[in-house]
Amino acid sequence: MPSVFASEIKSGRFTLLAALTVEPKLSPSGELARAFEAHHALVFRTAYRITGNAADAEDVLQTIFLRLVGRPERNAVGNEESYLRRAAVNASLDLLRARREDHEAEPDDIPSGAPAPDAGELRAALRRALGRLNPKSAEIFSLRFFEGFSNQEIAHLLGISRVLVAVIVHRARRQLQHELRDYR
Repeated sequence: MPSVFASEIKSGRFTLLAALTVEPKLSPSGELARAFEAHHALVFRTAYRITGNAADAEDVLQTIFLRLVGRPERNAVGNEESYLRRAAVNASLDLLRARREDHEAEPDDIPSGAPAPDAGELRAALRRALGRLNPKSAEIFSLRFFEGFSNQEIAHLLGISRVLVAVIVHRARRQLQHELRDYR
């Protein structure tokens, strides 16, 4: 029988620390605590590379592990590191997409007489453009260029062909180049 706190944990009203202390089966000696200790830095780094913001990366970190709390089959994850890295990429992209909806009113085009954007503006524009890619393309692009995986490694992680990875990377780069042409 689920505890009284299970619905609160699933809904995200508790922090990860609270979930670990409130839910007896998730005590710090449990499987979730072990996974957190082993992989929290990886998840944070992955999220930070995509979001560019420590607070957002912490939100993604917490989201990922809170999702594991609500997952009864969490022990069925084959490669835990791969699963958590992909989850971090996807949660980060979800966050960027949600932000994009907030910034739809911002003009994307810079007038031709405007000064060149600084690196911060370019990174922000890249994040917005990355949020406009389809989820699979954004995930593969992030694994390739933010996480430094080779096409072969990505193909193995995702269970697809290396050629398909190369095609998706090429198309994602072209789309991002097109969307960021004013920043060159």
